[in-house]
Amino acid sequence: MSFEPDVIVVGAGLAGLVATHELVKAGRRVLIVEQENRENLGGQAFWSLGGLFFVDTPEQRRLGIKDSYELALQDWLGSAGFDREREDHWARQWAQAYVRFATTEKREYLHDLGLRLTPLVGWAERGGDAGGHGNSVPRFHLTWGTGPEVVRVFAEPVLEGEKRGLVRFAFRHQVDELIIDGEAVTGVRGTVLEPTDLERGKASSRTAVGEFEFPAKAVLVASGGIGHNHDLIRRNWPAGRLGPCPRTMIPGVPAHVDGRMIAITEEAGGAIVNRDRMWHYTEGIHNWNPIWPDHAIRIIPGPSSLWFDANGQRLAAPNFPGFDTNATMKAILATGQDYSWYVLTQTILEKEFMLSGSEQNPDITGKDLKQVLTGRVGKGAPGPVDAFKRYGVDFVVANSLTELVDGMNKLSRGPVLDVAELERQIVARDREVGNAYSKDLQLMAVGNARRYVGDRVARVAKPHRILDPAHGPLIAVRLNILTRKTLGGVQTDLGSQVRRPDGTPLAGLYAAGEVAGFGGGGVHGYNALEGTFLGGCIFSGRAAGRAMARTLS
Repeated sequence: MSFEPDVIVVGAGLAGLVATHELVKAGRRVLIVEQENRENLGGQAFWSLGGLFFVDTPEQRRLGIKDSYELALQDWLGSAGFDREREDHWARQWAQAYVRFATTEKREYLHDLGLRLTPLVGWAERGGDAGGHGNSVPRFHLTWGTGPEVVRVFAEPVLEGEKRGLVRFAFRHQVDELIIDGEAVTGVRGTVLEPTDLERGKASSRTAVGEFEFPAKAVLVASGGIGHNHDLIRRNWPAGRLGPCPRTMIPGVPAHVDGRMIAITEEAGGAIVNRDRMWHYTEGIHNWNPIWPDHAIRIIPGPSSLWFDANGQRLAAPNFPGFDTNATMKAILATGQDYSWYVLTQTILEKEFMLSGSEQNPDITGKDLKQVLTGRVGKGAPGPVDAFKRYGVDFVVANSLTELVDGMNKLSRGPVLDVAELERQIVARDREVGNAYSKDLQLMAVGNARRYVGDRVARVAKPHRILDPAHGPLIAVRLNILTRKTLGGVQTDLGSQVRRPDGTPLAGLYAAGEVAGFGGGGVHGYNALEGTFLGGCIFSGRAAGRAMARTLS
């Protein structure tokens, strides 16, 4: 190949694009090696809702939110629960650096690239106590344009670099090995896959048509996580911490998110840490209109739906919708089953249900303000939500509780639910709605949420009786375990350089994004605060690009 790169970037996802953008700014030549075709530029970030974690922003202040670096770091560390001296050594430093970035440079850095935010700030992972897991205040800033816009602001300067001759792409090139010369990584070799014109996200062929070997002064691994590799997830599943691995899992990422570069990096001498830390969702539903194999969607809920385990018992605090993902996962799996149920009303569905994915939010993705106002503030559920209600295999809609439970039992993968027991629990909760105060902790949490203007206006329904026909029909949703993010991975220092198991740097090799646990081999620790995955790709990719540019100068 006539093109002689300074750096090879393995993976054309967000972290790889960010690093390449920084390298191009410094005048470096970059070869991006990607196993999928050009249609998949931006990787998993394209399909995201585009949520970003920021601290003490103008958007927060306009909504009366008082935030600070100190409060955000307290929340981060309380959620992360770092407890491993060697494996968390760099992760702790990454956590402090990332929260500082989210408080200072991050907003301006993205704004200068052309990224804009919606005015409402969401409150994700609300947690359960001040010193533990969860966001004390709303910090989930939604990108105007969702995931495709986050990808665009980095892809455009990279593609401009391609026009200038600084960037070259090798699509349909699957890396099988990192080349080692002495003590340093000096390139990659692998398999050329047969060409394909498949649309973004579709599962592609792995038929080999050739081999390749590319040298470079440095290599960046930015290949993503293990979300669609269920065998690898099962191998690493933390049964002692979360309970038995689910028998049924549905993937929230495309088929090429296979985690294969983690083992390849380890074979080259890189340290892999925190393999058992992962982030999967308890609110997964099968997509009635799939893009990739077994395509699944996550419900991003408001706090009002009643949550029942597979036995029909209401989950205890803090296992409310949107509060504590891993605690709820443990409670669900403790039943011996791998699914649970929401029970709600049409009123709650219309106000509180949002679906993950850029394709499930065409109004925000398309930057259509009129559609946003009519679809989300007007009467009725947003179009994509209503489509899942009508066509989704996990939804049951009924005019009576008896009819609803009959439908739930037809979908059950385990115990038969007792309508009388479900009614007893719902009626007990409904009696609490008669006053502005309550001893029901979930209703107390709903009241707290509605004191925040963003939730009251756009996210949280006014409390009402679930069995009140005026708010019907009744709706039940079977919730499955949806696989998504890898929280551990390749251990890196603050410049994204890969470390060896003995703690020394591995010359010539860097890692960024999900393959590096979004920084340091696990910047989130055991729990994520949401809006932090895209940001982690941006921050670690930026660090990698700048560090390599300095090293190569």
